[in-house]
Amino acid sequence: MSNEPRDLNRDPVTGAPGAHPVGVGVGGTGGAVAGAAVGSIFGPIGTLVGGAVGAIAGAAAGKQVAERLDPTGEAEYWRVEYANRPYTDANFDYDSDYAPAYRYGLEVREQSGSRRWDDHLEAEVRGGWETSRGTSRLTWEQARDAVKDAFDRSDRTYRAYEAADGYYADQYEAADYYLTDYDYTDYRPAYRYGTRARSNLHGRVWDAELERELEHGWDTARGTSRLEWNEARDAVRDAWDSAERLWPSDGDVRR
Repeated sequence: MSNEPRDLNRDPVTGAPGAHPVGVGVGGTGGAVAGAAVGSIFGPIGTLVGGAVGAIAGAAAGKQVAERLDPTGEAEYWRVEYANRPYTDANFDYDSDYAPAYRYGLEVREQSGSRRWDDHLEAEVRGGWETSRGTSRLTWEQARDAVKDAFDRSDRTYRAYEAADGYYADQYEAADYYLTDYDYTDYRPAYRYGTRARSNLHGRVWDAELERELEHGWDTARGTSRLEWNEARDAVRDAWDSAERLWPSDGDVRR
């Protein structure tokens, strides 16, 4: 274990204290998605699947996360959420019309790497809609906001995990909860679980009820991690608290 003082709040790129790892990756996309919760810096994010276990996509290295977003999870998210979006039209349905647009936005983000959505990218995306729309009756003008919505959510997910992965890979051995029998491939799912929980549960505080919910979900979230919940809990909480600093008005305190 490292003897350096523990500071899990340093910028992963500059090393400056008082920064937040997730904020490095997602600050540029905050509030981009229509309907995102007021006060949320980066909004709900998805789950990554596949890729090489243990691959590190550090913000400092400027690399891409090795995995892909879970397409089934994204489809189910939008199935529930699309009706809350201001651009949806009751004359169209999810499966036939909007699902192809959300799927296209996800595919665009995966194929475009770290490119941001701008006029140049939008022109390319618009040109590809006719061949990607499948059964959708939406014109580009009707599909555009849904495509961008899915792109932005995907971008938030990749950048949030990329920043957290790169940060904690360099810091986890200095944590007071670190157990020497395990390595970063065991702790990474815990950090991602805490990051995802905090982004998706904006407005909740860490209390006994939330901890029971997270414990219940750990067996699914852990993937290949060898950590049992009692061993992973503090790492999950660490990532939750780091994200919590983005919303100081929530008033959450460590219990």
